[in-house]
Amino acid sequence: MRWQFGRKSSNVEDRRGRGGSGAVVGGGIGMFLLALVVTLLGGDPSLILDQVTTGSDPYNNPAQVAPAPPADDETAKFVSVILGYTEDTWSQIFRESGSQYINPKLVLFSGVVQSDCGTAESAMGPFYCPLDQKIYIDTSFFQDMESELGAPGDFAQAYVIAHEVGHHVQNLLGISGQVQETQQRVGEAEANQLSVRLELQADCFAGVWGNRTQQAQKILEQGDVEEALGAATAIGDDRLQKRARGYVVPDSFTHGSSEQRVRWFTQGIKTGDPNECNTFDTRNL
Repeated sequence: MRWQFGRKSSNVEDRRGRGGSGAVVGGGIGMFLLALVVTLLGGDPSLILDQVTTGSDPYNNPAQVAPAPPADDETAKFVSVILGYTEDTWSQIFRESGSQYINPKLVLFSGVVQSDCGTAESAMGPFYCPLDQKIYIDTSFFQDMESELGAPGDFAQAYVIAHEVGHHVQNLLGISGQVQETQQRVGEAEANQLSVRLELQADCFAGVWGNRTQQAQKILEQGDVEEALGAATAIGDDRLQKRARGYVVPDSFTHGSSEQRVRWFTQGIKTGDPNECNTFDTRNL
């Protein structure tokens, strides 16, 4: 992936080394990694996957603004550039529809972090908190993607960031709020299905970003798309459940199968059209 000369976003906060307390899930594709660990330890992963709490972010105080990452930090630079690409791409898409895109913040942390959605540990992976409109990433997750999930590559990492930005887009469009309201009125199986549709749309939005950014910046190199597809495959619910339990329970899916995640990312990167990402109006996920 050709990213080295991209514009770095100024919306990155560096909280690495600050630490925190507690252990509560905030959301994001990494939730299943923690559930996998819980299962291997003999616990019930649903206790993790169903848990949502609220909290406060002590760093939201303007007097305590986190510093920007060091200029010589290659991983932080990569994250900043990818976030900058998402800002440019989604700003253009929103302008095309007569709207204004609001940039999210991206928080780098190590170990434990506080968000308005609660306290999260690095084992939970990257997540988006709609309450403070921030994306949280422990960059060690990128190494885990390669060593634990078998999903190496810089575009695989970019896909993860773009997926979380996709959740921010859903939040701005009011989609996330509508889904959450509906989930409170339905049973568990239907609520899980709505979660799957939300996650698959975020995958499709990540693909839209890839398409539009390639058109504008020519960032893709040979093998990049395959890297993203490999990551989408690695984090499918069926793949993770099979690895953790030895069997699959489709009714408990909350993110979608490997095949579904690959399909919707592909839909986005082929079309470059967010209107083609309506996972809520199709029977064929």
